[in-house]
Amino acid sequence: MHWLSDVPIDDPVDRRNAPVMQALFLFLGITVPAMWAFHIAYAGMPRGGLISLATSLVIATVQLACVALIRRGRFGLAVRLGLAAVLAGMVVETLDAGFREMSSRGDVEPFMVLAIAGLMLGRRALWAIFASLQVINASGFVVDLLRTEQVDASFANLLTAVAMQFVIAVIIDRAANALRETMAESDQRGRNLQLEMQAREKAQTRLIHAQKLEATGRLASGIAHDFGNILSLIRGYAGQRDRILDIERRDLQEAAIAKALDGIDTAAERGTAITRKLLSFSRHDLARVKVFDAAQAVVGMRPMLRQLFPASVRVELPDNLHAHPVRVDRSEFELMVINIAANARDAMPDGGTFRVDLATDASGGTRLLLSDTGHGMDAQTREKIFDPFFSTKTDSGGTGLGLAVIHDMILASGGEISVESVPGQGSVFHIRLPEVEPDSGSPEG
Repeated sequence: MHWLSDVPIDDPVDRRNAPVMQALFLFLGITVPAMWAFHIAYAGMPRGGLISLATSLVIATVQLACVALIRRGRFGLAVRLGLAAVLAGMVVETLDAGFREMSSRGDVEPFMVLAIAGLMLGRRALWAIFASLQVINASGFVVDLLRTEQVDASFANLLTAVAMQFVIAVIIDRAANALRETMAESDQRGRNLQLEMQAREKAQTRLIHAQKLEATGRLASGIAHDFGNILSLIRGYAGQRDRILDIERRDLQEAAIAKALDGIDTAAERGTAITRKLLSFSRHDLARVKVFDAAQAVVGMRPMLRQLFPASVRVELPDNLHAHPVRVDRSEFELMVINIAANARDAMPDGGTFRVDLATDASGGTRLLLSDTGHGMDAQTREKIFDPFFSTKTDSGGTGLGLAVIHDMILASGGEISVESVPGQGSVFHIRLPEVEPDSGSPEG
């Protein structure tokens, strides 16, 4: 079967039919001469059998030649040549023996050529073969008419043969036509499916492109939002210039200027941390993790937090000196506090209280509580607050990236974060950072 299927035929239908036709041509080309040889060897040459023998040998030779044509990729020519040889043999035998004798043999050649023509070559070839068979039948009937005056039985056989061949031709035509229509519909569905897949791929490409543009815009907006918080701090310190100029004592004025400049420098460092974090997203840099005292870090952020909030908001920070060592990236820790504080500021437009508390839990980890007395959140908002790009501040340019980044940063460090909030009663962020191992080094200030 592999050898029969290995033919250079481009048409997929002809390539599938090639093994069957080769097997049929080989069968006719080998068995017919073998049967004649067997018959002659054991029974001798029949009377008047020389013409039939010669015809059979010619047809067998043509059938083997058809196999060679198929092996060269000439499938259509091979089938037409094979059918023509069978029809030519039928003409010779019918003219020699007459229609009555030929019909009495019960040969299957007429039905075989009809089936091959209809299934392999199409309906035009089918009805051409049918017409050729009727010419052969009529020729045989004429031979019978010339040889004997008793043609009633021959005429009856002629009508029967024509009717049977017509019925077979109609059945093959309908079946082959239905098969061709089914294959055409299948091919059309395949082409439609391919076009639909191409359209979907184009639509998906456009959607991905649009999502990339949207994500890029949101990311840029989120960066602008974080830098806006830093710039608010810098503007707060810069806004003290009039008050500083009014200070009469030179030493106090210089101290106030130094404090404001230190605050601006610290805010600039926070901006640098944001830039470094953005670059680390593209380079996959590792965070600069170290052990430091969270209490001292929060207290050191007092001037920055004070400048972040308006005068109507009271900022309460822990005043105890108990150390709370944590092991995270300090810039990320401070940026986390600033982001949550900025959200608290937006939640208290009319003033309120922002409070930071630190405590050690039962497992030795550090628990950081950031609370405000703002408008709070409902249950639906609390469930989505850490989702990327989710924000309730669409009118003020919120992007929903700040808390999502904080959430990922805390989870990456092995900590936990949750939020409690009631509409009208403010929000409390619970952040737990894991216990620092004893050999992690002493905490920095």
